[in-house]
Amino acid sequence: MASVEKTSRKEQVILHATEMFREKGYAATSMRDLATSLGIEAASLYSHIKSKEEILQKICFEMAGEFTYGLDVVDQLDISASEKLRRGIISHTKVIAKDLAASAVFLNEYRYLSEPHLQEFLLRRINYINRFKRFIEQGVKDNEFGAIDKKMAVMTIFSSLNWMPNWYNPTNKVDQERVSNQLADLLINGLKKQ
Repeated sequence: MASVEKTSRKEQVILHATEMFREKGYAATSMRDLATSLGIEAASLYSHIKSKEEILQKICFEMAGEFTYGLDVVDQLDISASEKLRRGIISHTKVIAKDLAASAVFLNEYRYLSEPHLQEFLLRRINYINRFKRFIEQGVKDNEFGAIDKKMAVMTIFSSLNWMPNWYNPTNKVDQERVSNQLADLLINGLKKQ
């Protein structure tokens, strides 16, 4: 997360709103609450931001872009399906760990997006998840993974990864790289042929 001193007022508003959305939830956070918390009048808040949903859209779609970019890099590599899955998991955890507040909002508050933004977001999310499913399908085809329910496998992976904003603490002694690798090992070893 960027230092507040080095950010524009609009970015400060978004960073602060992100924290509030994470703590209170999007629905329970009003523009008045945000203005009060920032120590400004509600009217002056609107000179920086059009609406509360503009903030939510920015958070959700920027995070979606980061997740997709990381997976695009992995997908370009000429490596086995299991290694693509492993690196995809690591990429996903790195994006989450980079900004836990934005990740929590992305994962839990997206449902408050209005149409057509909600449908666009859901389509992007489905496409992203399906890319992981294809890694698993390829791994089964290449005999790297056992005969598994691919949908259940991918949902288990995402359930595990997306819980990370609730338990990961960047101030602990275990660094993010080690956490990412341990998660990848746990999740992929369960798929491998015995």
